[in-house]
Amino acid sequence: MTALLAVADHLPSGRVPVEDLAEEFGLSPMQAKIFRRYHKLGEVARDPGGSLLDLLRGATAGLHALRGREHRVRYVLHARTLPTVVPYPHNPVRELCRELGLDRAIVFAVGHHACASGLLAIDAAGRLLAADGDPDGLALVLAGEKAFTPEAGMVPDTSFFGEGASACLVAPTGDRDRVLSYAADLRGEFDGDAPELALEFQRIYADALAGAVLAAVGRAGLAMAEIGAILPHNVNKVAWHQVCRTLDYPRERVVLDNVASAGHVFCADNLVNHRTARERGLLRPGEPYVMAAAGAGRGATFSAMVLQH
Repeated sequence: MTALLAVADHLPSGRVPVEDLAEEFGLSPMQAKIFRRYHKLGEVARDPGGSLLDLLRGATAGLHALRGREHRVRYVLHARTLPTVVPYPHNPVRELCRELGLDRAIVFAVGHHACASGLLAIDAAGRLLAADGDPDGLALVLAGEKAFTPEAGMVPDTSFFGEGASACLVAPTGDRDRVLSYAADLRGEFDGDAPELALEFQRIYADALAGAVLAAVGRAGLAMAEIGAILPHNVNKVAWHQVCRTLDYPRERVVLDNVASAGHVFCADNLVNHRTARERGLLRPGEPYVMAAAGAGRGATFSAMVLQH
């Protein structure tokens, strides 16, 4: 059974208030107030002098379980929200692999599910390791991007992207953070830029994401009352409050601490929130928890994964 051997993340110290970002994107003062007062976004993590390599390097620096196990890493997966994350011909993931001594690993990106690609990457890593049949094999899953274009800086009317990164070491088996189930609901009908599609996406958002959570929990043979915590993607607090109402799940057990202070850190959110959940004592030995995310790009994806701490 796939397990997360270790989890680490990195958020740069720089912060930009949403009012400054609103001005940068040509938004009105009233629109800035909506982001702060309604969506509960206060500031966003940014590292203007740093690169994507710096962010990924910061996350893996905290992955102490990787030390001495580099030779066992067979795959390195970079979970991406956007298809292009650096200008050609830069390749920070391969450069990081050279630094870490992972030259023999197969390296590739996973980005088909937009902001939900982090969960897809963990699932893919587990499947690859299981197919190999090597109980000592490992995979390194990376997430995190730079807000280096206007498209990579803001989710219109919803959130601002923050900069940061996360990393996890995936094993084919393990005693903790074991993956019990994974569910992904793909909605191809949302492929396009028509305004009516955006409105329909917002209308079905809470029900669809709640449905993915319920599907994953059901596949794990559990009920929502048994789930100790939800580690969300940090799109905004209002969206998750709606999901909680749909699920009839307590808001205080959804880790929303980082929304106001870091923003939506692309695919890294779930693992950034993993650290916060550990610090708050929300992840207890033997208790199941959920990581959930939604992505919109070429269509839409609503995903959830149940793990046992």
